[in-house]
Amino acid sequence: MDLQGIKRIREVNPVVVNYANFVTPFLVANGLNAVGASPIMSEEESEAEELVRLASAVTINLGAVRREGWADIETLCQAANDQQKPLVLDPVAVGATQYRQQLNFRLLKKYHFDVIRGNLGEIAVLAGIDWQTRGIDAGNGDGDAHQVVKACAQKYHNVVIASGATDYISDGTRGVEIHNQTRLLPAVVGSGDLLSSLAAAFCAVGPTPLQAAINASLTLSCAGERVAEKLHDQYLPGSFLNGLMDELANITVAQVEERMKVEE
Repeated sequence: MDLQGIKRIREVNPVVVNYANFVTPFLVANGLNAVGASPIMSEEESEAEELVRLASAVTINLGAVRREGWADIETLCQAANDQQKPLVLDPVAVGATQYRQQLNFRLLKKYHFDVIRGNLGEIAVLAGIDWQTRGIDAGNGDGDAHQVVKACAQKYHNVVIASGATDYISDGTRGVEIHNQTRLLPAVVGSGDLLSSLAAAFCAVGPTPLQAAINASLTLSCAGERVAEKLHDQYLPGSFLNGLMDELANITVAQVEERMKVEE
C-alpha cells in the first residue's frame, strides 16, 4: 500500500480548485493548506477554465448551490475532463430534495468524476438503492455497505468513498474499510467536505484514485484520532478543530502506518 502521498503533497503543493459549500470553505481551505495543498475557491464561471488550467485537481461540493451556479459548475467539470484533471464530487444531502437529485444526476450523466465522496445514505441514492436519508445524515437502509459502495462505483466507473464510523472505499472491484475514527470528526460540520477535497489533493499526486481515496481517509482519520487522544477523548469540538489543523500540518507517513486500521 503506497502511503507516500502525504510526502508528495508537501513536495508538489498541488492546487485544488473548489466549488465550495458556503458553510465550510474556511475549514476546507485551511485543511488543504495544512496538509500541504494550495486551495482556490471559485464561483465565477468566467474564470473557471483558466483556474482549471492552473489546477492539479477540482472538487465540486453541492451542499448549497443556487441554480445560477449550475453553469459555473458545468464549466469546471467540462474543463477538468477536457484537461484530464482529477475531478471529485461531494453530493451533499442528495436524497433530501428533487432539486439536489436533479443536479447530481445531471452532472454524473454528463461528466466523469474520478472520486465520489459522501455518507452511506448519499452513496445509496446515487447507486439507486432504497435508503431512508435525513438531510446530511446517513440515515438507514437494509443494504450491505460494501455492496452499496461497490454498486455506486460500478455504475459510474470510478472510486467511491462512503465516510462514517467506518469509511468504505471501492473502485467497483476492490473494497477497503478504514476503521480509524473518532466521535469528534463528525462533531465538526464540514469534516466530510474536507475529506472530499483531500481526496482531490491526493488524486493530484497519484498513483491511482483508489489509493488517493485510501490515503485521504487515513490521513484525516488518523490525524483525528491523534488529536482526540491529546484531548483525552473529551468531547471538545472547538479544541479538536484547532488541533486537527495542527495535526494535518505535521502528521507523517510513519504515524499513519503506526495506527492505520485497514481491512480488505
